[in-house]
Amino acid sequence: MRVYDYSKSWQALLTPDIVAMLTQIHEYRGEQALFIEAKKDILTQLVEIAKIQSTEASNRIEGIYTSDERLKKLVLDKTNPRTRSEQEIAGYRDVLATIHESYDYIPPKPSVILQLHGNMYKFSGKSIGGNYKNSDNIIEERDEQGVSHIRFQPVPAWATSEAVDKLCKAFSEAISKDEADPLLLVPMFILDFLCIHPFNDGNGRMSRLITLLLLYRQRYIVGKYVSIEKLIENSKETYYEALKDSSVGWHENTNDYAPFVRYMLGIILCAYRDFSERVKLLSIGISKPKRIEEIIKGTLGKITKSEIVEKCHDISMITIQRTLKELLDSKKIIKIGGGRYTSYVWNKENDE
Repeated sequence: MRVYDYSKSWQALLTPDIVAMLTQIHEYRGEQALFIEAKKDILTQLVEIAKIQSTEASNRIEGIYTSDERLKKLVLDKTNPRTRSEQEIAGYRDVLATIHESYDYIPPKPSVILQLHGNMYKFSGKSIGGNYKNSDNIIEERDEQGVSHIRFQPVPAWATSEAVDKLCKAFSEAISKDEADPLLLVPMFILDFLCIHPFNDGNGRMSRLITLLLLYRQRYIVGKYVSIEKLIENSKETYYEALKDSSVGWHENTNDYAPFVRYMLGIILCAYRDFSERVKLLSIGISKPKRIEEIIKGTLGKITKSEIVEKCHDISMITIQRTLKELLDSKKIIKIGGGRYTSYVWNKENDE
């Protein structure tokens, strides 16, 4: 039987590489406070971009889509959902907004998790919203031949309520002791949550929302400004590999949290680095074409147009395309490949 106890298991995670990531994240969080206080007007723009990216990415991981135009209108609450996918996107949007605005008043308790899950399904009217699973579920994977195999057997339906109760209690006790770094405890909690798999549907999306909630409550709020969900989507295969590696032996209490903790710390660190770069570019008051130029110049190796768009959601595609053409004409950048595989690299031979 699974035992939920974080009192000592976190100590095995204090390897040199993990400690190094923790140290870097702590340093970035120190910078974060200065950025937020000094650049409130600029950061409003980043919050809007992150909301759109987070809502899109977290749903897209689960195969839930809508058009870019409809997505933006939905996230900005300027339209009503039309399809089942849009209903689920709108539900995610509202839960995300609740967490952004009220995280200090949302403790990680079973009743709260159920309420958040119910809110995620409020537009669809599905009865599964706000209720634990009523039948056993399995986590499957497909091999190269397309044959499905059971990768993991979560907690059975009859034991789910008790498991979530114990999980939340263990996490709260570990946080209150103030011994373990919360950056270790949060991914450990999420790994256990995903292994319990408490709902018939929406477990992945809930895990990402709860990740943000737990990080915000510990004052790691970078996810408000840079989409952690987007970073997870961009490394989806690695995410599933880490989850798989850390779930082996979970029921027998012999699993290794390290792969999943390393992955999540890497995502958080990447978000902080991205946040730092974006704020610096925005805060120096340069023109939009110059920002695009600086992004390419500051990129080691190649960068695609879509990657530029991700970093510059406030800049129109017309401006990006015109700037790329001007940079090519002036030989400041070099074009590599063609079509959908086109990328750009800064021409260092042209530097003075």
